[in-house]
Amino acid sequence: MTSVAILFPGQGSHADGMDEGLRDDPLMARGLELLGFDPFARLHEGTRYQQPALFLCSVVAWERSGIAAPVAAAGHSLGEYAALVAAGALDFDAAVRLVALRGDAMARAGEASAGSMVAVLGEDDDAVLATAREHGLTVANDNAPGQIVLSGALAAVEAVDAGPLRTRRLDVSGAFHSPLMAPAAEELAAALEEIEVRAPRFPVISNGTAAPFADVRAELVENLLSPVRFREIVLALRAMGADDFAELGPGRVLSGLVKRILREVPA
Repeated sequence: MTSVAILFPGQGSHADGMDEGLRDDPLMARGLELLGFDPFARLHEGTRYQQPALFLCSVVAWERSGIAAPVAAAGHSLGEYAALVAAGALDFDAAVRLVALRGDAMARAGEASAGSMVAVLGEDDDAVLATAREHGLTVANDNAPGQIVLSGALAAVEAVDAGPLRTRRLDVSGAFHSPLMAPAAEELAAALEEIEVRAPRFPVISNGTAAPFADVRAELVENLLSPVRFREIVLALRAMGADDFAELGPGRVLSGLVKRILREVPA
């Protein structure tokens, strides 16, 4: 019998038309009502709209998946919120408002402090970490072998992108998962104080610890500033008994990363 872990994508997996076939879903309609705007019509405007749009698509995908009892769930950055809703730890209505606030706060933090992110591809981990230290950058995502994302001040990211390592700049509005997101983390912490958190029906793995959430409020705040440890998350899910991974939401970015991660470790 297959044991499934469910995964929810983060910002970057959004695409025009990702709401096609979902607009008539009651959950989607409720989410749009709560937002008070249509984020799908404004994806080109960035973080403020991409995050709630992706969240809504991911939760509807979970609702329609028919997966009754996953081994556990995890999300990549923003995807944590869909994972926590799927597990019943966060109420959908509250999470919609929280995601909208998060996206707006992150966008404003990016406008206040010029920052960016750059993926380093196919390089040795030690070389990437040395480069991060040299330029004062933070590891934002440890995605898979040969894919680490660095985050920080715009000038430092540009220097790495122009250097000898093989890189790809990310189309983001700020230095996510770095200390430059501190103002957004403060706003998120205040909002989370007003939100009920329930015991999850199944474990949800935290980005920052690669272990089941122990303190949802504190960890969601800290995870805005700390690395997404996706490589370790996948290995933790496999150790919990997962032998299949279902990506719920637009795109298949995480599915590709899972294959790369598991290819590098013993069966």
